[in-house]
Amino acid sequence: MADRVIVHLDMDAFYAAVEQRDRPELVGRPVIVGGPVRRGVVSTASYEARVFGVHSAMPMAEAVRRCPDGVYLPVDMARYTEASRAIMDVLHRFSPAVEPLSLDEAFLDMTGAEFLFGPPASIARSLKDAVFAAVRLTCSVGVAPNKFVAKVASDLHKPDGITIVPPGTEAAFLAPLPIGRLWGVGPKTADRLQRLGLVTIADVAGMGPERLHQRLGSLGDHVAYLARGLDDRPVSPDRQRKSVGSEETLAVDVSGREAVERLLRDHADRVARHLRGAGLKARGVRVKVRYTKGFVLATRDGRAGAPFDDSVTLFAEARRLLPRLELDRPMRLVGLAAFDLLEPGQAGQGDLFASGDGEARSERASRVEHAVDSLRQRFGDVVTRAGRIPRDRSGGA
Repeated sequence: MADRVIVHLDMDAFYAAVEQRDRPELVGRPVIVGGPVRRGVVSTASYEARVFGVHSAMPMAEAVRRCPDGVYLPVDMARYTEASRAIMDVLHRFSPAVEPLSLDEAFLDMTGAEFLFGPPASIARSLKDAVFAAVRLTCSVGVAPNKFVAKVASDLHKPDGITIVPPGTEAAFLAPLPIGRLWGVGPKTADRLQRLGLVTIADVAGMGPERLHQRLGSLGDHVAYLARGLDDRPVSPDRQRKSVGSEETLAVDVSGREAVERLLRDHADRVARHLRGAGLKARGVRVKVRYTKGFVLATRDGRAGAPFDDSVTLFAEARRLLPRLELDRPMRLVGLAAFDLLEPGQAGQGDLFASGDGEARSERASRVEHAVDSLRQRFGDVVTRAGRIPRDRSGGA
């Protein structure tokens, strides 16, 4: 059997890079994209910000402490989704086997594509050039005989890097790397391995599968397999996203139905725009809140009568779930997600007992919001809800 040619493509500091692309005055400056400074977390930090030790998942307050002169921006998911769609369109021109992992990374199975694109290094360069031509953003690419090694390789020479791991060299490539590079090895697992004297991937491979199983059970089997550079999982082009969501850790606690609905209205707009941008429809709705006392998380799920991609239906279904939550308790986070997603062209089974009027309203709302999306693409965010326009309370027109 011929060696597989698996590519992992990962965009460089994706959210921050989109911001710098669209606002040239930010190029060269430390840009941090994330939630509110008081309670939010970093989604993406530009490489200029990483010099100060800022990284994703770090509390924004800590990021500000480390990089007080950084440019702090909120997440603009609609723009990132638009860029992601263009990137995925490019990848599908190279291979029918594309497995997106997120907005900014994907696997491609390029086995046999050498006849079209040349050796692995040429494949990687062609991919990078095509992505840059489409979205003016850089990416890093790893090419290897399997998914695990390709993903590790893409991260090794960031940003704007290419790393090729020829067949038969997987174990040697991994050997000097720290054990934290093994998939599934987080801080707690790393601590268990280090107590056994295992620091590098070579140390794990050298211990042998049987001893690792004796000491660590199924975890030992897992790390022994990866440490030898083995991974037979296929690239799965039919992999589907599980949900699309929007949430916000609030600078000030809220309570009461009115305050929650106001936040859900904005989340519904963001999620619906994301659905339409990705060509998706949803059948499920989830409301999520985190109470301030004890940091208790509560979620409530519901289902719409028919697949939807409009904010009107999403918001209406979310409101139906609110009586099942304790809204008088102070909350520090409110979020909304659409799940049970349908890909473009995928048929969905509606609810036999759902109101036909409700389905028609959803279709009308979808048409209107698609039209608004087209206006935004042409003229920017010049269209807004009437309810968001400040009223003139002076009595004038």
